[in-house]
Amino acid sequence: MAVQLDDTDRRIISLLRDDGRMSIRAVAEQAHISRANAYSRLERLRGEGVIRGFTAVIDPEKYGTALSAYVSVRIEQHSWERFRGYLRDIPEVDHAALVSGDVDLLLLVRVTDAAALRTFVLERLQRLPEVKSTQTMFILDEPPL
Repeated sequence: MAVQLDDTDRRIISLLRDDGRMSIRAVAEQAHISRANAYSRLERLRGEGVIRGFTAVIDPEKYGTALSAYVSVRIEQHSWERFRGYLRDIPEVDHAALVSGDVDLLLLVRVTDAAALRTFVLERLQRLPEVKSTQTMFILDEPPL
């Protein structure tokens, strides 16, 4: 269920999306509100689950995972919950989404090189009993948005 947000809430969220480490003082100044108001709004947004946390955005190449790919996966019917449990323990999977269409899941995978991707897909992913088939698409470029 959506939470009621006003323009100031949306401005705070936008500011923190751009810089999650922004101080309350800077948020208040840029949102044109008092620090107390900024603090209480931030606490409310966190408490209501609108803001679930803060994270670091990593440069995959500098981190050592220069090869990225989307791997689409078809799984056995009714095996999503069990498969999701496996995904939690696979560090190469940066993002997973249950999707509609010809495939069941779309995984964003980040690895060091082509050999690591091959190992991941053929020796780890395709060996899971729930996996019926996979298709891998290399990411050629990820322009910042």
